[in-house]
Amino acid sequence: MSASDSARLDVELLLGHCLHKPRSFLHTWPDDTLSAAVNEQYFALLERRVGGEPIAYILRSRMFWSLHLTVDPAVLIPRPETETLVEAALGLDMPQRARVLDLGTGSGAVALALAKERPAWHMIATDKSEPALRVAQQNRRQLGLTNVGLLASDWFTALAGQRFDMIVSNPPYVAEHDAHLAEGDVRFEPRTALIAGADGLDAICCILASAKAHLANSGWLLLEHGYDQAAAVRYWFAEHGFAAVETVRDLAGHARVTQGKANGTIQ
Repeated sequence: MSASDSARLDVELLLGHCLHKPRSFLHTWPDDTLSAAVNEQYFALLERRVGGEPIAYILRSRMFWSLHLTVDPAVLIPRPETETLVEAALGLDMPQRARVLDLGTGSGAVALALAKERPAWHMIATDKSEPALRVAQQNRRQLGLTNVGLLASDWFTALAGQRFDMIVSNPPYVAEHDAHLAEGDVRFEPRTALIAGADGLDAICCILASAKAHLANSGWLLLEHGYDQAAAVRYWFAEHGFAAVETVRDLAGHARVTQGKANGTIQ
């Protein structure tokens, strides 16, 4: 399978999906014969994978944090590096019943992970995409998390007058001519959730321009960004009057999340 650098894993996941069995079953019963129906389904899925379609979209499933999430082409596929955003948010000193906003929630991955870890927090998760919100709603329902509200909003447009103890976001941050857009899984992912102008910073700058007006005194803003954007993002945090600005690295050592405090100033 030239379409994947994890061909064996992909094959096992697809076959397990068709059999409704875990991967361990394939190793326990390697000589079992497939029925004609399972064989046909398996090769249909395999053909999609050979064509480059992400395994997460084929299976309509992805693990993130400790959550089994439904995903489809309306949302980005949650990635391990975004767990850095969740971990950074959980590491901050917050009110017990904090109000937390997740902008551009997509599948709901970040909001739902935070909601599971902090049941007393009240999460609001927004997205301008109605299909994305339907995916997030399905994930919220299947996880049984009742402390998450979903709202259609283009960044802050539907949040007039509301303030939060924390705002988190994994916004689009890929430059429009980035060569990586023609490679791998991102070829199949929604462009509006990936691309943010010529330098990839349009969405981040838009969020920073309005964030302090929606933060409580000393509230925190945390933004995921590209590995090579940290210096620029820290600059814009400082330009908008944030204090305690810091960049957190992901497990691969890449600068991944920048956070800052609203410095006790209400706008």
